[in-house]
Formats: sequence, C-alpha cells, structure tokens
Amino acid sequence: MSGYQGPTRVFSGIQPSGGMHLGNYLGAIRKFVDLQHEYDCHFCVVNMHAITVWQDPQKLLEQTMHIAAAYLAAGVDPEKAVVFHQSGVRAHAELAWILNCVARIGWVNRMTQFKDKAGKDAERASVGLYTYPVLMAADILAYKATHVPVGEDQKQHLELARDIAAKFNHDYEKPDFFPQPEPLIKGQFGETGARIMSLRDGTMKMSKSNPSENSCIYLTDEAELIAKKIKKAKSDPEPLPTEPDGLEGRPEAKNLVGIFATLSGKSEADVLAEFGGQGFGVFKPALADLVVEKISPISEEMRRLENDPAYLQGILRKGAERASEVTEPILKEVKEIVGYLV
Repeated sequence: MSGYQGPTRVFSGIQPSGGMHLGNYLGAIRKFVDLQHEYDCHFCVVNMHAITVWQDPQKLLEQTMHIAAAYLAAGVDPEKAVVFHQSGVRAHAELAWILNCVARIGWVNRMTQFKDKAGKDAERASVGLYTYPVLMAADILAYKATHVPVGEDQKQHLELARDIAAKFNHDYEKPDFFPQPEPLIKGQFGETGARIMSLRDGTMKMSKSNPSENSCIYLTDEAELIAKKIKKAKSDPEPLPTEPDGLEGRPEAKNLVGIFATLSGKSEADVLAEFGGQGFGVFKPALADLVVEKISPISEEMRRLENDPAYLQGILRKGAERASEVTEPILKEVKEIVGYLV
C-alpha cells in the first residue's frame, strides 16, 4: 500500500439483481461475518450498479431489502459493520465522476466483463455498463478501503481501481492520498470464501442467471427443495476418490465435495477420508442434510426479516448515515485537491 498510513478498512458489496444463493453465502457473506469482528467493515447493497441494465423499480427495491436480509440473517451485525445501500451515500456518485476524468479510455476498454455482458449489442448497452468499473473504484476509494474481498470475475476491476488511485495520487502530487486497495486472498484475514459452481455444470459458477432452477440453491429455498436439487445435481458414475488429487478432471465431484468441506469446516482430504470409495448415492444425502442444517436457519430468518421491510429500510438508512460520516471528509478533500470550490 506504498506509504499510506490510514486505517485498515474493508469494503464489499453485492448487487441486488436476483435471489441470494449458496455461492453468495459461502463465497462472500459468510466471510463478511468473520471480518466484521476484526476490521472496520463497510458492506453495501450496490443498487447503483444494478441499474446499468434495466431493472423494474419495484423489484429493485424488493431485491435491495432481500440482500440486506441476507446479510443480517447470515450474521452480519449492523452495530459492528456498516450495512447500507450505495445510493444512500452521495460520495459514490460524486467521486465516480471525478474518477471518470482520471481513468483512461484504454483502461476501461480492457475490461472483459463489459464485453461479456454487452456481447454483440455493445452499441446498445448503457454508458453505465461501460463505466461500471469506475463506479466500483469510487465505491472502494470513497472509503479509502485498503482491502476488498473479490471474486475471480472482479479482480480485473480491482486492478483498475488501483491504477486510478495511483494516477490520481500522481497527477495531483498527493503520493499517499488514496491507498492501493488489495484483494483479500487465502491466508490473509482468514479464508476469503469458496468458489461454488453450478449444480448442473461443475465448470460454471453458481449463478442466478442460469436458466436451470436446479443449478442454484437459493438461501430462501425450503429444506425439501434443497434436498431435491442436490439429489438432481450432476455427478459422474465413479465412486469418490480417497485423495483430493483424484478429483482432478471431475468438476462436478470436486464442486460437491468442496461445498461439503466449506459448510462443515473440514478440508477436502477430511471429507474424502470419510466418503472416499463410496458412490454419490451415499454422499448426496449426507450433503443434503448438511446444507439443510446450515442454510435453513438463515432461510427462516431471511423470510422473517423480509416481512418487515420498514425495519430493513431503517437499518440501511442508519448505515448510510454512518457510511457518509466516513466518506464526506474524504470527498471534501478530493474536491479541494482537484480545485473545486468547497
């Protein structure tokens, strides 16, 4: 982080554009719960990012509450971590404009996610979808966040945030104003979460955009539906190996073992020591029982919270006020640095 002397601060957010699933929980939210006990954490519902593609306004509002409910039900404590909605903190939008003027076209053109999402219709995509990574940089730098838990698909965007921070510091001769935000990686601040894949294709990430309902376990799924989805999960005819090396070339088996290991707190080796040599007819029911045991309490609490939207809105608004207390002095200083009348 070069010579940056500010506090260690963690920032992350989830987009309200679909139901929360097991991959979101194991890959991100469960780690938010761990991080909040040791670090200054800001966890956001990134509703400004969501509208880079069309969203039904009422559904967007409901999905924002859904993400907030998932955070709280999983154990994020709004007294420890700051839980808020992105649009409730003006620094995200204001800093994004300034950083748009720092970022270079060539940098943004290299972002592969825009190409993946826009596809052949890039000319018809929103400008917001194109500049999405700059807004993400503003999300992080508005808090001078030093660490960001990111998935594989967001690492390139974090690199852009680092480039923008470095160019701002250089251009305005403020060498240590913004930190160089670092990804949270294994072994640093604990594990950062498993990469959970589709139950129908072990080579693809579990995603709410997958057309198959059976590819994804949602945090609000009932126990019976969870068991049904795991029973139907794609596997292979071979028994489970006795060593982790035996999972190579078997993506579906590796995914199911990885889910069991992550939920149980065991290593893959421990899981295979127990189930190695046995078929999926034995392993899948055990996995289903484990998923139901761990997820059902979260599901019940999410349903309870979503039935009280006024409470969730109150949490988010209070969080936005707390977040603004951090961002306002930073934004003011940025404006002074660039020469705005403050």
